[in-house]
Amino acid sequence: MIVGNHTRAMHIDLSKGEPGRYVLLPGDPGRCEKIAAYFDEPYFVRQNREYVTWNGTLLGEKVSVVSTGIGGPSASIAMEELSRCGADTFIRVGTCGGIRLDVEAGDCVIATGAVRAEGTSREYAPIEFPAVPSFEVLSALADAAKIVGCPTKIGVVQCKDSFYGQHDPMRMPVAGELQQKWEAWKRLGVLASEMESAALFTVASALNVRCGAVFHVVWNQERALAGLDNKQADDTDLAIRVGIEGIKQMILRDRGGKP
Repeated sequence: MIVGNHTRAMHIDLSKGEPGRYVLLPGDPGRCEKIAAYFDEPYFVRQNREYVTWNGTLLGEKVSVVSTGIGGPSASIAMEELSRCGADTFIRVGTCGGIRLDVEAGDCVIATGAVRAEGTSREYAPIEFPAVPSFEVLSALADAAKIVGCPTKIGVVQCKDSFYGQHDPMRMPVAGELQQKWEAWKRLGVLASEMESAALFTVASALNVRCGAVFHVVWNQERALAGLDNKQADDTDLAIRVGIEGIKQMILRDRGGKP
């Protein structure tokens, strides 16, 4: 089933078999072509709403990149519909802001789990259920980061719904609650903050598909507050390369390690 009477997925506008089994998920539609440039024989497929799709191959396997827009609701729609169209392995490639002081702009962060400080995952699982990546994908991304040579931190991230709730919390009527929880994330060693992973990890568990996530650190507001070096880094190329290599590692593992 796609949805209702539609023969194509309602939002991503793809049909069964159109995307590859392996899919990279950036948020920004403008990043899809840049990611697809790492594919062999990349080609544009379709755009509908925030969902831009490119296909190509890696190691001879059909792969896709599909943008999800910002946040858990649109990301979960993408995963739901891609899964119904035949995809079963997903790597989120996005950006984040550092929290722990040793997380620097330009680093890559690979998530071992996500704080479910968002709403989408609550419509899939009770809050006690952990938002964690598939171990296979996590392991593949860790190996990929070593191959690429990217400075990498691996650990828990915080996933939120409100960008400005993080960056301008004192303006919010619930400022006290936001500040209290932010301090808790810091004391618990949470690496970074972003907006999609908790939903994607939880939806992946519900759908019995595989998902992992790698993030490019744009900057770290806690380093800025501490007076530490904190130049903004906007080039996402290293995280993209880790995501691409992560897909290759998954393809090789699915083949039993054979090229």
